[in-house]
Amino acid sequence: MRSLPITRSQWLALILIPALSAALLLGPVAGWFEGPQMLSALLVMAGLVLFATGALPEFVTALLVLTLAMLLSLAPADVVFSGLTSTACWLIVSGLVIGIAISETGLAQRISDLFTRHMDASYTKLIAGIVIFGILLGFVMPSSVGRIVLFIPIALAIAQNCGFEPGSNGHRAVGLAAAFGSHLPTFAILPANIPNMIMIGSAEKIHGWSPLFGEYLLLHFPLLGLLKAILLVIVLVWLYPDRPRPVAQLSTHRPFDFRESRLLAIMLVTLGFWLTDALHQISAAWVGLAAATLLLMPGIGMVSTQSFNQKVNISAILVVAGLLGIAGLINHQNISGVIGDQVLAWLPLEPGRDFGNFITLALAATATGVFTTLAGIPATLTPLAEPMSQMTGFSLEAVLMTQVLGFSTIIFTYQSVPLMMAMPLAGIPMRHAARLCLILAALTIVILFPLDYLWWKWLGWI
Repeated sequence: MRSLPITRSQWLALILIPALSAALLLGPVAGWFEGPQMLSALLVMAGLVLFATGALPEFVTALLVLTLAMLLSLAPADVVFSGLTSTACWLIVSGLVIGIAISETGLAQRISDLFTRHMDASYTKLIAGIVIFGILLGFVMPSSVGRIVLFIPIALAIAQNCGFEPGSNGHRAVGLAAAFGSHLPTFAILPANIPNMIMIGSAEKIHGWSPLFGEYLLLHFPLLGLLKAILLVIVLVWLYPDRPRPVAQLSTHRPFDFRESRLLAIMLVTLGFWLTDALHQISAAWVGLAAATLLLMPGIGMVSTQSFNQKVNISAILVVAGLLGIAGLINHQNISGVIGDQVLAWLPLEPGRDFGNFITLALAATATGVFTTLAGIPATLTPLAEPMSQMTGFSLEAVLMTQVLGFSTIIFTYQSVPLMMAMPLAGIPMRHAARLCLILAALTIVILFPLDYLWWKWLGWI
């Protein structure tokens, strides 16, 4: 039996993992960790390389990381397998069920027909329209998870309308535009994402300050919202060139049938609970799970047992469980805390170096997210805002706001639960999101961070 040839991504992983392991074991970072912490750091690094390169099937990488964490006794089972009990896992399950229902009842087709009728003349216009729609959802729906669960099935129907087969460039571009457009630019809208709210809550509790909606929007939306959306569209059109090829005449206006009306009613109630979670304190995951259960009920729901068995992707749940297990291992071994203590001591901050200080704070926030995920950035950096303010000469408010540049810049997909959810919902391999994250992060650091400095300077924040 002949062995399969080693692919380019596997060669890349075979080079990167030993090289990065040597850097961890022999470089200055080696003194930061001891015993299980170092083993955990090595396992996390290897897992992230495998996810980023796609050297192994993603669910195999997830199982490998979880298994090694348990065999090496790096963390208890409730930490290693915390992804399977997390709200993210059940949001994926509910999202898959809701997506099946939206597709099978024809509701996604109805909405996508309306959208496609105005957008299919130009590929660039189509991708831009999907990104813009995702941003607009950010103003009315304060949850990336909810936006993605609702929008991905519609985006996939749009792709089908435009003749994009699954796995084609156009199909991937539409799915990525819906996922990233609903998530990345909306960090510039105050209540639209969890890290934003964690930052505001912790800043108010620790420092007695929180920004107004308008000043937050003015400070961040022109560049981190609009300009980043433009960069997203440009990169998607460049990476995934294609052209719309409408496959059939779009349906004309027709009355809603009973199944569509019933699903629409369930979705409106679900959306209402998602929008009012601050009042009832019920997690979006359990609201979504209730809706999914209702949709699976015989005689009431619109998703058959056969559809559930065929279309719910178990490997997607394993991938997210593995990525969340990595995040849990990082927190359990206090890897982020060790790195935070070390980094603050040698950050090149001093009064009078405004541009250097601004870029340093933005990069520090971005790097923190690699070790703590996005939600960990405000939790880690908000308590350090006062000494950072003294070290830079910036106002406390300006130092706190630099966190937004960090948690709106995603380097690896595991940092963002909504992106991890979106890829299996869209049927897109995680490596495509990983590549897009790296490219957008590089463009953000090189282009948007310096422009942000000039914008803040002009507004008088620095």
